[in-house]
Amino acid sequence: MMTIAETLNPTTSAPTRVDVALGERSYEIVIGRGELASLGARIKALRPGARVAIVTDRTVAKYWLEPTRASLTQAGIDATDIIVDEGEGSKSYRVLIDVSEGLIAAKIERGDLVVALGGGVIGDLAGFAAAIVRRGVDFVQVPTSLLAQVDSSVGGKTGINSPQGKNLVGAFHQPILVVADTGVLDTLAPRQFRAGYAEVAKYGVLGDLALFEWLEKNHAGIFTGSAAREEAIAASCRAKAGIVARDERESGERALLNLGHTFGHALEAATGFSDRLFHGEGVAVGMVLAAEFSASLGMIAPEAAQRIRRHLAAAGLPTHLQDIAGFAQEGVGDAESLVALMAQDKKVKRGKLTFILLEAIGRAVVVNDVDPVAVRAFLAEKLAAKPG
Repeated sequence: MMTIAETLNPTTSAPTRVDVALGERSYEIVIGRGELASLGARIKALRPGARVAIVTDRTVAKYWLEPTRASLTQAGIDATDIIVDEGEGSKSYRVLIDVSEGLIAAKIERGDLVVALGGGVIGDLAGFAAAIVRRGVDFVQVPTSLLAQVDSSVGGKTGINSPQGKNLVGAFHQPILVVADTGVLDTLAPRQFRAGYAEVAKYGVLGDLALFEWLEKNHAGIFTGSAAREEAIAASCRAKAGIVARDERESGERALLNLGHTFGHALEAATGFSDRLFHGEGVAVGMVLAAEFSASLGMIAPEAAQRIRRHLAAAGLPTHLQDIAGFAQEGVGDAESLVALMAQDKKVKRGKLTFILLEAIGRAVVVNDVDPVAVRAFLAEKLAAKPG
């Protein structure tokens, strides 16, 4: 593993840039090793004279708060920081209040900026606080996890969890810049990196067979930090940026990005949004369930579902319900309870379940009005099965 000092030395190659084309709300995603060092200069060019509040968590702060502050200081930018506890538990009303009050106390005004320095939790939380403080303050995403770099930092979805379900309170609030330093991923715990990889694989499964086939051959390099890592992050960002540009508010095509999430969010809720199941792990299990449910409906061949499972398992991700820590506790082992949690999903319309299912690897579709009886029976069968 590289040292932090080595990580912060930019490579001689130019960073990869991906544009998110949203008219007046368009912004750039900058991807490359060492790009955190460029953050201050980029912010100064975008918002001359702006003050900055950095929102991060305690673990990320240990590694990346001082380098972030140094980049801002070098650009002559005044910054304060707000540090919260790590983990999904911070996506709560209580912590949202703390962050919002912290931004107000720091005198962050509409012309200033919030920097979300962290993984998906921080991006969602800080972005939502930015959306509501003073009726909207601009913010910059500096994602420090693989999951955040390829998914949650792009597209403007911000929010917190309700005790009744995941991401049920939030707002669309686009960042003005995303800086994805691939070097910061070197400090991630292996389990966190694997969880983020589920979202990379998702882009291939839902809309790009060629990407999925490339991942089958090259995923090991993404984990070791070879050039494949930056290629995969850029490919994921391009895929999401294209969908977001065509459907910013999730009225149609953008719903496809929720492949695996209807099952996955229910599993996260059933495990209490705890470290028993990281978000990406829930997506991995959910993606396999979506593929197998599609096969049970005759939409894809069972072999296709097995291929998806094999790839995710090869990447070290959970692929069975029984892989979840504490299986059969707190409703995870109860089909009725899981279906009830799915009924709180944001994609539910007038009480009818909506799923993202597959017609092939690389071709996902939105299926409305799914029979909950069929879902319940499918889950009961999976819960009773022995992994193999």
